Amino acid sequence: MRSFMGRDILSLKDFERNEFFHVFDVAAELEPIARSRRNADMLKEKTLVTAFYQPSTRTRLAHEAAMHRLGGHVVGFADPKMTRAGDFYQESIKDTVKMLEFYGDVIVMRHFQQGAPHEAAKWASIPVINGGDGWGEHPTQILTDLYTVLREKGRIDGLNWLAVGDMRMRTMHSLAYGLTQFDCPITFVAPPEMRLTEPFKEELKQYSLDFKEAEHVEQAISTADVILVEPVVQPDYTKSRDERTGSVDLTPANYKITRELLATKGKPDAILLHSLPRMDEIPPDVDITRWSRYWQEAFNGVVMRMALLALVLGAME
Repeated sequence: MRSFMGRDILSLKDFERNEFFHVFDVAAELEPIARSRRNADMLKEKTLVTAFYQPSTRTRLAHEAAMHRLGGHVVGFADPKMTRAGDFYQESIKDTVKMLEFYGDVIVMRHFQQGAPHEAAKWASIPVINGGDGWGEHPTQILTDLYTVLREKGRIDGLNWLAVGDMRMRTMHSLAYGLTQFDCPITFVAPPEMRLTEPFKEELKQYSLDFKEAEHVEQAISTADVILVEPVVQPDYTKSRDERTGSVDLTPANYKITRELLATKGKPDAILLHSLPRMDEIPPDVDITRWSRYWQEAFNGVVMRMALLALVLGAME
């Protein structure tokens, strides 16, 4: 198995099956630190640089919290308009990253341009972690989701997945790539204009992913062990910021996971994931049901980032 030390985390297409389990093992070893709400000193001499060109709550703060839990330090920005990349100069990714590499030991980047973290990794002498790139990928989120499933169900292989939402989303891309390394049939449910593109479906067939599509959640929820939901009411991920200027459409029933639907159609031991934020695709009354796992998912997001930081910075092998 390749070493993670100094490695960029850009795409789940780069991960072999045994590497997933190695990351999960490291996460499980570090989890007690986060669960006890204490800080270790594993990365006390290291600094994380956060370069967030798009809004973020969980991804940015989970990386920062993970670094603090391991005793490290954090510098960075969360608003590109306050940097030279977002003002009159429109500084290039290359020029920005060549500066950032002197300010820390690892960079986590979120960007509205697909492939921006890959471009950053070309120029950085330190590891770059993709915190979401436009409509591209979101590898750390899906690593979190897979780890959550493993912790909750005790396995990943053999579970049936249902993915509901906008299939153009970066989380859906990383999910599909990740599941190619496991024996997990998956059904995708999305509005017609948000379905898997033909080129992406051809790519997934080449990876031998066992997938199909359905038009309504009711057509697939009865066999689903894992239900992963994302909004179908979406901002434009190709913009640095897409603020709401008026009312937005509500989620059609075909793509909504309600308490009644789970109780009447879902498996009693199925688990429901959502990376958040949500619109109305999962009503709040689902939060306290036995199916919801998105709060555990949020906790695991810190644990997963702890594992990745410890690995790429060489604190664990």
